[in-house]
Amino acid sequence: MNKKQQAFQFVDQHREEMVEFWRDVVMQESGPHEKAGIDAVAARFGQVLADVGAAIRSVEFEHAGNMLIAELGAERNKPGVIFLGHMDTAIAAGAAAERPFVIKDGKVYGPGVLDMKGGIVAFLYAIKALNAAGYDSRPIKVLLAGDEEVLHAKSTAPDLLVAESKGYAAAFNAETGFMDDGIVVGRKGVARFMMEVHGVAAHAGNDPENGRSAILEMAHKIIGVQSLTDWDKGISFNVGVMQGGKTSTAVPDYAKIDIDVRYKDPDDLPWILEQLQTVGEKTHIEGTSTKVVFMEGIKPMKTTEGVMKLFELVAKVSTENGFGVPYAKHVGGASDSAYTVIAGVPTVCAIGVKGGRNHSPEEFAVVDTIFERAKLLIASVLELDAVQQ
Repeated sequence: MNKKQQAFQFVDQHREEMVEFWRDVVMQESGPHEKAGIDAVAARFGQVLADVGAAIRSVEFEHAGNMLIAELGAERNKPGVIFLGHMDTAIAAGAAAERPFVIKDGKVYGPGVLDMKGGIVAFLYAIKALNAAGYDSRPIKVLLAGDEEVLHAKSTAPDLLVAESKGYAAAFNAETGFMDDGIVVGRKGVARFMMEVHGVAAHAGNDPENGRSAILEMAHKIIGVQSLTDWDKGISFNVGVMQGGKTSTAVPDYAKIDIDVRYKDPDDLPWILEQLQTVGEKTHIEGTSTKVVFMEGIKPMKTTEGVMKLFELVAKVSTENGFGVPYAKHVGGASDSAYTVIAGVPTVCAIGVKGGRNHSPEEFAVVDTIFERAKLLIASVLELDAVQQ
């Protein structure tokens, strides 16, 4: 029995254990602002990796979920492989009690079951299976961020991801898998901006002519921001949140909007900021003032030659093993795959469990794909040895 067969057999022998572990980590809530829950999930994942002999490091952040770094076989000579993901979910605390982990008709439901705790469980068991089969060719590194869903606003995770990835041969991000067998080779980046307008308050009945409405000024600016969208460049602007005023009986002296920008090329970010500042500088209501602030973001995942070569390897492995015929997919949602690519590491993304409706109460994953994706990751790592000596 060769290493692939031994590792596949390990997965088959641990199917119930995998599902139970999946249940446990889903029921441990780790919402976007639940640092204690995120850190508890990190401890569970860290223990699994420690049990197979990995060296564990935890990078602690005061106001964000900690980052888990684990490395198995650091002494091995070949360039290593990275398994990448995030432990926080987009679902706030309380969801697990309302919508607990449950399996119905071959699908599993629960907060974060797809995005992306299922994918992490799949690659943890891929690592366990490779280890049990005696795999010793390349170092294996696990990089798990604790604050991806909030765009690393209060951590240095992006810098750490780049630094920890340099020199590696391949990275596999077990983000949300797609039902149509698409594997992601490119993602738009996301940048969030805040625009504030200050006006002059006045009584709406007795003194309206002396007021300067921040909301009216912002109404002009919202149209200006939305008009910046350039579909040909792949850049879209979305004003998703608007706040302003305190009472209808007063001319409002303050308004604020939150802006989401999606873009393909990392070099476009300065242009995006410049365009928003131009909108901000144009005054429609005399006596108002405007400020534009960059808040946070995740850079685009570029589709490099190395990314496509790794995709072709994974697609070949998937097809040969009966796991589906993947196609190269580009999506608008950002992920930390951007940073392994920036580090020069060929990366494939969305190679986690398959499902749909992530970030919603209807989030689901297909149960059997946790075993399929664990085996796909195993076979891809072994195939890497066959093509890269």
